[in-house]
Amino acid sequence: MSLLRLYTRALAMLATERNLAVALAAASVAIGLVQLAEPILFGRVVDSLSRGEGAFTYIALWALLGLFGIIAGASVAVYADRLAHRRRLAAMAEAFERAMTLPAGYHAERGSGAVVRNILQGTESLFWLWLGAMREQITAIVGIVLLVPTAISMDARMAAILALLATAYVVMNTIVMRKTRSGQASVERYNSAVFSRVGDVIPNVTVVQSFTRLKKEADAMRTVMSELLAAQYPVLTWWGVLTVLQRSAATITMVAVLATGATLVGRGELTVGEVVAFVSFAGLLIGKLDQVTNFVTSVHRRAPSLQGYFDLIDEAQGVIEKPDARPLDQPVEGDVRYEAVSFRFPGTEQGIFDLSFHAHPGKTIALVGPTGSGKTTTLSLLQRLRTPDHGRIVIDGQDIADVTLTSLRDSISVVFQEAGLFNRSIAENIGVGRPGASLAEIEEAARLAEAHDFIARKPGGYDFVIGERGNALSGGERQRIAIARAILKNAPILILDEATSALDASTEARIKRALDRLRKGRTTFIIAHRLSTVADADEILVFENGRIIERGSFSALAKGPGLFARMVSEGGFTVPNTSDG
Repeated sequence: MSLLRLYTRALAMLATERNLAVALAAASVAIGLVQLAEPILFGRVVDSLSRGEGAFTYIALWALLGLFGIIAGASVAVYADRLAHRRRLAAMAEAFERAMTLPAGYHAERGSGAVVRNILQGTESLFWLWLGAMREQITAIVGIVLLVPTAISMDARMAAILALLATAYVVMNTIVMRKTRSGQASVERYNSAVFSRVGDVIPNVTVVQSFTRLKKEADAMRTVMSELLAAQYPVLTWWGVLTVLQRSAATITMVAVLATGATLVGRGELTVGEVVAFVSFAGLLIGKLDQVTNFVTSVHRRAPSLQGYFDLIDEAQGVIEKPDARPLDQPVEGDVRYEAVSFRFPGTEQGIFDLSFHAHPGKTIALVGPTGSGKTTTLSLLQRLRTPDHGRIVIDGQDIADVTLTSLRDSISVVFQEAGLFNRSIAENIGVGRPGASLAEIEEAARLAEAHDFIARKPGGYDFVIGERGNALSGGERQRIAIARAILKNAPILILDEATSALDASTEARIKRALDRLRKGRTTFIIAHRLSTVADADEILVFENGRIIERGSFSALAKGPGLFARMVSEGGFTVPNTSDG
């Protein structure tokens, strides 16, 4: 996206407060006119005084215009700041909401650190662009555009000097921006790499410490930073050269204005007041050109972060709801059918192929098979985290592609292999299952998940904040919080994705009782490698390479010659100790 396109798109984001933005732009134009009038009045005052005439009329007009400029400038500063802050927060909320709708593959490919950076730095760049445009740039552009014809009307020869200065600024900036475009993009990539590495290492600090990788990780970070500096130095050099050239051009212009003015005054072709006005014009033009240059330079440097923000906003949503989608018919019975469903991961041969099975209401289906055989992908399609390439999935006779995502996902409770907890209190984490649930309901869910006792022992009980990703809890405690969350949701369809994998045998026996109670009357899908969990399933689906190669009851499959029997005989399923401990 070109620099101009980025700029205009950013300004277009102010359309929601169009009236205020237009009013601020008009005030900025008025300020530009006042600033242009001041050198003219200054020159008139000098000429009046040099001729021995009264100059109070010009002085009074100057004072009135100055007062207006002060009031208008203060108003623009205050309201532009408030508008920029409001729109920055709105832009941040929009990007945050967009990031939450994107598929897991997007976040896995880019890394959470890079996504967070796109949101934070992108909105920060938008803020400064809006603030700069409304506070200074409109005024500066008005001043430059009107200054040249005003100067020409006074004396074309002196105006030509100012026009040459403006041309020099444009040429120098254009050359430097072209020279630094690729370098600035490289700088942004290395900045993103720094953020990604920090976001990758900090959450895994226990691994870093356990494997004594402190020095290795620090050295790797220093290497990335060295590469960043190597890319940044040439860019900084060019901008330094530009600053020197601009100062030189400004100095030469001021000297030329004074020298030419002195010559013309000596010939009687200009008055002293007009020379003073042109000197003021030169100072005003230099100031305005510096403002515009600094702004353009800032936009150029921030272009990669603006591009990253807009790329995030423009990213195609993983699953798009149909405009005419309607909610699932209530109450949901939980009759689930997969009809010749296939899905292939883009650019790979991996996926699931031609899956057909029927889960009757209240029944339990177990999905087993080697790692990477397609079990989790199969159930992600049920939640519409992905969309099948072929076939369809039906709940109670309704194609889930035709129903609203909210009603579909409200009908499904999930306990993931990774608990997926927030850095909030225990009560808040369990309450995610059903917003608005009372503390009594949250406690009841915790009791059913065998979590209440350990929660009561925590400082503050249910108000205990569990840390990032629940790191203040043990693995088993995290999993029981996740189970309590699913219990509280009380959805008619239940997905258990290795839900007991982090539990010891004693805890698993208690959790199994809770899950057995939870499963009653609910259609349940289980991914597990625990014999006790799989054995109770009404039907077991055996996956290999994305296909169902066997199906049946535990006893029938265990006695057969297939993959499931081999997994049982080879210890592919472990039998936990069923004691309560």
